[in-house]
Amino acid sequence: MDSNGYTPTSATSSPLSSSPSTSSHNSSLPPTSTPSVVVVSPCAACKILRRKCVENCVLAPYFPPSEPVKFTTAHRVFGASNIIKFLQELPECQRADAVSSMVYEANARIRDPIYGCAGVICHLQKQVNELQVQLAMTQAEIVNIQCQNANLALIYMNMVQAQQTSSVSEQSFNNSVENSPNILTTNGGFFDDNNVCSLWEPLWT
Repeated sequence: MDSNGYTPTSATSSPLSSSPSTSSHNSSLPPTSTPSVVVVSPCAACKILRRKCVENCVLAPYFPPSEPVKFTTAHRVFGASNIIKFLQELPECQRADAVSSMVYEANARIRDPIYGCAGVICHLQKQVNELQVQLAMTQAEIVNIQCQNANLALIYMNMVQAQQTSSVSEQSFNNSVENSPNILTTNGGFFDDNNVCSLWEPLWT
């Protein structure tokens, strides 16, 4: 106690101050992360039909969100209920081909409301028939040209053979003339009138 009557007291730590062990424990805790929310975009069919796209949607694998025109075309011609019913009746291995066929038929039906794919098939068949006629004509021309070439080759071979035969005959004639020069001569000369008369004299006696 001092002269004024006060007794000195020791300073105590504030209760708000944290101990080192507490601060180190808080720093070792991992930071809390907010859970990520996965947003699943509905397929083009459900988006156009304005309905919830369920997990096992039969249209989702064949009408993705990036191809809305594909479903719009098929829905315009066949209707969503018919497309769903048709796909449910098929095995999964055939559904992709069935959707491609329906979309193709729908596009053809929009372009040609009367005939649809049948008109396209008839047009293509007509082109095939015309091309087959042209092919047959071309093949006939090729055969004709080949026959003409064969005839020309035969004529040329006959001409060459005839020339060779003529040259051989001429050569043989020349050789025969050269080998027997005195056929028409007697005593080194040709027959004269006196010699001829002398030959015929015994016949008249």
